[in-house]
Amino acid sequence: MTEKKETKRKKSSIKKKEIEFTLYAPEVREVFLAGDFNSWNPQTLPMQKDINGVWKIKLKLPVGRYQYKFFTDGAWFEGPLPDAEVITNPFGTQNFIKEIL
Repeated sequence: MTEKKETKRKKSSIKKKEIEFTLYAPEVREVFLAGDFNSWNPQTLPMQKDINGVWKIKLKLPVGRYQYKFFTDGAWFEGPLPDAEVITNPFGTQNFIKEIL
């Protein structure tokens, strides 16, 4: 008779940092964040608007370089962001870059 043994998986020791994403857009009704950290799903990360019209969300992400965009009122946000690094995506538009050190 063989005994079944369960193997316990060790928790990953990957360090994560809390990063805030922001977008100043007082005129829009809803904003979602999408990027390679959530498989570009424009429905899973809703942002919250403060009284000054700044949309915010905090995520804990491992160190790395991430591409992202904002999904505002049902459309991808294509406007510029001050001091944001950008990269052209395969669709001919631009994604923003966030590097976490």
